[in-house]
Amino acid sequence: MLHTVAPPSRSPSLSAPVPRAADPDRRRTSARVVLRCVLEHGPVARSTVARLTGLSPAAVTDHCARLAGLGLVREAAAPRRSGGVGRPHVPVDVDASRLVVGGVHVSVPYTTVALLDPRGRVVAERRLPHADTEPSRVLARAADALAALLDGLPDARPLAVGFAAGGWVDRQAGTVVEHPLLGWRDVAVRETLGAHTGLPVHVDGHARALVGAERLFGRSARGSRSVLLLFAGNLVDAAFATHDEVHHGPRSQAGTIAHLPLAGGTEPCPCGRTGCLQAELSERTLCRRALEAGIRGGTDSARVVDAAAAGHPVAARLLRERARMTGRAVGLLTDVLNPESVVVTEAGVLHRPDCLAALRGELDDERAATVVPASFPDSLLAVAGGAVALDVLYRDPLAVSPELN
Repeated sequence: MLHTVAPPSRSPSLSAPVPRAADPDRRRTSARVVLRCVLEHGPVARSTVARLTGLSPAAVTDHCARLAGLGLVREAAAPRRSGGVGRPHVPVDVDASRLVVGGVHVSVPYTTVALLDPRGRVVAERRLPHADTEPSRVLARAADALAALLDGLPDARPLAVGFAAGGWVDRQAGTVVEHPLLGWRDVAVRETLGAHTGLPVHVDGHARALVGAERLFGRSARGSRSVLLLFAGNLVDAAFATHDEVHHGPRSQAGTIAHLPLAGGTEPCPCGRTGCLQAELSERTLCRRALEAGIRGGTDSARVVDAAAAGHPVAARLLRERARMTGRAVGLLTDVLNPESVVVTEAGVLHRPDCLAALRGELDDERAATVVPASFPDSLLAVAGGAVALDVLYRDPLAVSPELN
């Protein structure tokens, strides 16, 4: 079992008591704004945080003191004075030295467990092939693997666990309502993982988790007023965010796009139709076609990408064809949502410029320019799990403190 820990002690330079605000919700909102500003701009002077957020310098100093007491920010190295007068500004930055969140992502062939620091960087990761997909055993193995990762980082202080998966995931209830390829129905993930780890557990769908990660830590979608993310794995789904809010819909059913009809699709779908988006773009379809073409080890999209990199012409063609079909899916979704940025996780697009070009070639120039690969090509699933917990942290950082729970 993992164990929670008391918040770290305050740094001597930031140990002055912080008065309680009359409106606790306003205090939480201001703390969130300050922490997000430090994440975006750090190392950054408190005076700059005040200017960027519109808060008073005294309020920013108080919030930085509280966040430092929780171990979320720390003073960066003091700048050298260069002949100026007065006290130099000591910048603050997100403290990524000790606090971590756990991440669990359950996909069809394996579970990915990871530890992420507060900047969304993966500090430890392990992949667990499924011996079976019975939910309680999958989650127990994931909890044991998280404990082992923490044993390898004795100074790490775990805050929470994030869980992500495809299919229908109810964030509020903390359940996987339905994952058709795993055969999961109404799995109480939050309750089960919480019992195993002793930590708060936050649950969401992987496309929504990755939209949050892109907005917090990504290269291209950060600052966009609206972002669409298309996740193409064994399951195919989407997520949409506007003004820092990810759309979930009733019972978190938003983003279900598996049976959208895709022009030119030829793959039979279990629903009885042909050319459904998931049937056409699924990793299973890509790998089956690769095996039929004689590509050895073609049971994972990474193997197909490796074969293409090694010069296998059929592997490269299959990846380009899948990317073109992904472009048609992007066209369908952008016709409806008209996002400012589009992020795609499809394997070929993540790793091959020719695949990105093939995808963009299915769109007009204006929309093609909005499409970018996901920011985490080599740690996509690890980031997805941990990002669920980090999103909660950055929305309400004061909840780290037991006195405020």
